[in-house]
Amino acid sequence: MSTSSRGGTNNSNRDRYGAPTVRRTALAPGLLAAIAMLAGFALIGQSSFVIIEYVVAIFALIIAWFAVQAKQWWWIPLLLTVAVIWNPVFPFSFSGAYWFGAQYLAILLFVLVAVFVKVPITEEQKPGRVR
Repeated sequence: MSTSSRGGTNNSNRDRYGAPTVRRTALAPGLLAAIAMLAGFALIGQSSFVIIEYVVAIFALIIAWFAVQAKQWWWIPLLLTVAVIWNPVFPFSFSGAYWFGAQYLAILLFVLVAVFVKVPITEEQKPGRVR
């Protein structure tokens, strides 16, 4: 009897024994980047905002690599755009409402990528496997 016939939900991210079949590798860096950007709202326009720019650009590249591993290429151009716009080495001179709007869009992007990027677990990576 399947879980959906018992009134529960059918979780496609688990195998028949309840072990996960995917890893959400972008979850932690995506949420950390979103939190850093939320904290960065207080620093916009100040010289210490460069720290937020470094954090965001680095996390965008890390998450883009996880998207490559998950073979979800449609996230890559968006993440590379964030890495370029928040690049502290060659900064863009955005200010005002446009910069706040870009911050909100990037936060939304990081959360969406964190939730939707999943890397399949191979047989060798499954826990409890006897070697």
